[in-house]
Amino acid sequence: MKLQDRLTELHKQKRAILAANFYNLETLQGIMQAAKPENNNIILQLSESSLKYMGLEMAAKMAYQAIKDFEVDAWIHLDHGATVELVQRCLDAGFHSVMIDASEKPFEENVRITSEVVKRAQKYGANVEAELGYVAKLNQSQGKKGFTQPAEAKRFVDATGVNALAVAVGTAHGFYKEEPKLELELLQEINQTVNIPLVLHGGSGVPDISLQRAIKCGITKINLATETKNTFMKQLKYELNNTDEIDLRIVFPKATAKVVELIRNKIKIINGELV
Repeated sequence: MKLQDRLTELHKQKRAILAANFYNLETLQGIMQAAKPENNNIILQLSESSLKYMGLEMAAKMAYQAIKDFEVDAWIHLDHGATVELVQRCLDAGFHSVMIDASEKPFEENVRITSEVVKRAQKYGANVEAELGYVAKLNQSQGKKGFTQPAEAKRFVDATGVNALAVAVGTAHGFYKEEPKLELELLQEINQTVNIPLVLHGGSGVPDISLQRAIKCGITKINLATETKNTFMKQLKYELNNTDEIDLRIVFPKATAKVVELIRNKIKIINGELV
């Protein structure tokens, strides 16, 4: 099944799917181990930084092999593609889904760039996600307010034909200085206005109950990145500080196990279970 079809199904059912970024073999394995027991759908995300670190072809092949080996219904997605050129490389590499992020550009330019990506993706049958509004990225101010407005969102969706829209309703990328408060009424209004799957970026650190309420208000895809990196690295640092073991094949799996625990809990939350 194409990701855009699965997202549409989930949107109609007021359900959601976890989209988890991976950064190396260990975090990829952790995500897939968590999804496998009940064959939970999962989206494997790769950011531009991760693609530079691992290599685009290598990262894509790792993800494809993991999907095959773990026998999980999963899709590979480009997270925050900054250029049409990068999107094209990912489409050529067989990504099931791409995000073009021109949200910091003027509205009309965002429309133009996103429309070009939608046109290109159609040839591959790929899902396209875009962003509208201000969702603070790493090292950007989280105090700036630039929430997505329903009327503007409708104009954007109608003009571009995008499959999914990342919206700004109170989240940010990275760690939060204080507990985020989602604008759920605004989210519900956006959902009723555009009627396509909506995406919540900055899912790390959002309270469980807020995630579940956001799903009821139209969020269909929840992104998780910072918590995965933090969970893996914290456990790895602990292990390294408490052992003289030099075999990474013995040390790394303990950090991977913490990622499994994190992702498993997030899946439960998204599926409507409180942990």
